[in-house]
Amino acid sequence: MVADSAAVTHDTDVLILGSGAAGLCAALEMDPRLKITLLCKAAPAESSTTYAQGGVSAVLDDKDSVALHVSDTISAGGGLCRPEVVRHVAERGGAMIQWLQDQGVNFTPYTPSGELHLTREGGHSRRRIAHVADHTGRTIQEALMAQVRERSNVALHSHCIAVDLIVDRSAGKRRCIGLYAQDTRTNAVNAYRARCVILATGGASKAYLYTSNPDTSSGDGLAMAWRAGCRVANMEFIQFHPTCLYDPRARSFLMTEALRGEGAKLRLPGSNAEFMHRFDERGELAPRDIVARAIDHEMKRLGLDYVHLDISHKEAADLRKAFPNIYERCLEYDIDLTRQPIPVVPAAHYTCGGISTDLSGCTDLPGLYAVGEVAHTGLHGANRIASNSLLECLVFAHAASEHINETLSRDAPVPEVMPWDESRVSDSDEEVVVSHNWDELRRFMWDYVGIVRTTKRLERAQHRCTLLRKEINEYYRDFRISRDLIELRNLAQVADLIIRCAMMRRESRGLHYTLDYPELDPAMDGCDTVLHPQAGRDLPLQEAAVR
Repeated sequence: MVADSAAVTHDTDVLILGSGAAGLCAALEMDPRLKITLLCKAAPAESSTTYAQGGVSAVLDDKDSVALHVSDTISAGGGLCRPEVVRHVAERGGAMIQWLQDQGVNFTPYTPSGELHLTREGGHSRRRIAHVADHTGRTIQEALMAQVRERSNVALHSHCIAVDLIVDRSAGKRRCIGLYAQDTRTNAVNAYRARCVILATGGASKAYLYTSNPDTSSGDGLAMAWRAGCRVANMEFIQFHPTCLYDPRARSFLMTEALRGEGAKLRLPGSNAEFMHRFDERGELAPRDIVARAIDHEMKRLGLDYVHLDISHKEAADLRKAFPNIYERCLEYDIDLTRQPIPVVPAAHYTCGGISTDLSGCTDLPGLYAVGEVAHTGLHGANRIASNSLLECLVFAHAASEHINETLSRDAPVPEVMPWDESRVSDSDEEVVVSHNWDELRRFMWDYVGIVRTTKRLERAQHRCTLLRKEINEYYRDFRISRDLIELRNLAQVADLIIRCAMMRRESRGLHYTLDYPELDPAMDGCDTVLHPQAGRDLPLQEAAVR
């Protein structure tokens, strides 16, 4: 029987998971004749896009070129970027900026005539970051959401967390035809039947103890796609943002890279000495992996809890104008960035690997697309260059929508789906297990699979992860699900993928740095770390369709 009589089945043409830039853009570019359902796990504005301070990279200046943007991206990517993908994205930067402006995004102008002000961030050789002061992501989120709410063919369902994809295997063929999702306000698990599904669920940085990401970044799309039979690639490359505010009262507040682009210096507390020049000739404008490792090295060498990010030597009025959001937030923690340095630490920030896709966002599973941070497109390689992420969201959301508009048949029948079955489970009386396992997972990932790794640390992490996943799967089998349990199950799965990829890469490249193999292996140029679900799976493939 179905335990909750309130559970229903929703029918739609296109089901989109995620209300960040990728999901919203996909919905807006879809054929208006299609019925679109957009699910978001929390409130619609709670996405990684909202928290993006920097901007969108694009070639908009006569002194810049697509070739330079491509070169900078490939250089930062440590030999793993796919050149054809990088060029595909870079060539569309200007068009994406114009598209955002058409949706109502008013970028910060440089001249009265409307020429955009461009900032420069780490890894970029030119100023090419279009921005809205220091709250670009929030502005984009609000503008796109306003447009989506005007579309009569788009239904927005908030506070719905996806549980698993539904895969049809009739006639020997596999196709994604929807998913199960729990309404976290009623606990009912509803079925969503769709002609195709777009995963725009973001990354998995909540697998780590310290992160700049919102609580929604729990790897849900990654874990579901893996369980449904999709390949994932390069999961070892977790980007740690070098400069997150260090304060026990602050949660997930990062200091945008544009601060360093405008002259902020990293200094050691006490001596006030600069140190980045000892690690890279580009100093504070080195790519994020280098800056994060440098900070980590100095903190461990000197036993520090944080380092300082200092821009107080700049004009106070200019700083308040350029960084109004950061200025006000720092004041909440008794820090005046115009007069004193900001204490910062690295934090897990971006998942450079993900579900393997093509240039249209198609995954290995027909009917399933992945766009944005959840996907591995080949753009970022071993290290994402600053402000390419929002650009990637827009380019691939457009591509996925175009592919769906051209190929989706509204006449083809969609098989019936079974309602969620809770007849063999009970209410849990051991919720402490979930909270304890959540804490243990994030701590060993931070300690053993962080900025600097060793083989022994990875082996310890793998051992603990295996035990945790066994315990979590038993708990999932026996008790009614909750948002915390769903996220824990997904994070444990993604943690396993990160660890396995890290153990396979026996070199140091980009964001993956191991003391046992500290040098880059030229023979590994262009070699992605790809995991195939059919090899050593813990769950049968049909688990995605029938529980």
